[in-house]
Amino acid sequence: MSNPSPDTVPSAQNAVVLRRFRVVFNAVRTHFKQVEKRVGLGGAQVWALSLIRDQPGIGMGELARNMDVHQSTASNLVKGLLQKGLIRIDKGLVDKRQVRLLILPEALSLLAQVPGPFEGVLPEALEKLPAQTLQRLDHDLAELISLLKADEATGNIPLAHL
Repeated sequence: MSNPSPDTVPSAQNAVVLRRFRVVFNAVRTHFKQVEKRVGLGGAQVWALSLIRDQPGIGMGELARNMDVHQSTASNLVKGLLQKGLIRIDKGLVDKRQVRLLILPEALSLLAQVPGPFEGVLPEALEKLPAQTLQRLDHDLAELISLLKADEATGNIPLAHL
């Protein structure tokens, strides 16, 4: 096996940045594990429940937009919450395809037990960053994503599902 060229040896700065990514990912994962352990629901389900509680009668499309996920992802979250008896669906009077999502009492008790922010620790932290920092972070992450040749469509998958 040959020695790596000087260009491929991780620099001290690379190692620091990699460690910072690990810290971020571990903070996110730890929060979602705590939520699941405490209430038996995934982080995305908890976030969806909190939105349904805060916006009684919210529709599927609006739920998906508020969570910044694809409508099929929101639909799958809703199916799971329905199966657990945490929400109910009211169909529209005129258009039966239109649904209104409503929270049930058991879900309210679960939400009262959730540690930390319903949407997760990363969205909450991003909200607290100054606009200039957020803009710089967005630009720098876009460059990193390009170098990774990553599928940007995966950006619509909730972190709690990763």
